[in-house]
Amino acid sequence: MSGVNRVTLIGNLGADPILRSLENGDTVCDFRIAMSEAWKDKNGEKQERTEWMTVVTWGGLADTCGQYLEKGRQVYVEGSLRTREWTDKEGVKRYTTEVKATSVQFLGGGRSEEPAAPARTEQQQPARQPAQTARAGTRASTSTTRQAPPATDAKKPWAARGGR
Repeated sequence: MSGVNRVTLIGNLGADPILRSLENGDTVCDFRIAMSEAWKDKNGEKQERTEWMTVVTWGGLADTCGQYLEKGRQVYVEGSLRTREWTDKEGVKRYTTEVKATSVQFLGGGRSEEPAAPARTEQQQPARQPAQTARAGTRASTSTTRQAPPATDAKKPWAARGGR
């Protein structure tokens, strides 16, 4: 049985994204997001921890992220973890783990506070209002509102979802 490699994150960009074009014409956009959590310890004092993750996007998703994202902007990211190996200037092998994003949704914030262009998610997901999202290999567009189909049997609510 194969495993599951799926990541879902919500965080804020720590710096403006870096958009690059490769020799083969592909575009790649990297950005780092911070995800913070807060809690009270056993003494009742507030504690906080921030985790940082690098997110990598490719193609049309990279173009959209490079154009509209900026430092401070809150994003919702879906993708998978990738660990890559590289050699530093001293010849030492290094490893880094990143999120290869398949979907990025622009939630808000940022320096300018101007609205970003809407885009799409990788999978058609129900939305209550047009969402500002981007997905791998696409350009910006507006998603539409969809509702789940009604259950076919009141005693079997899972029937409309393909269960049992």
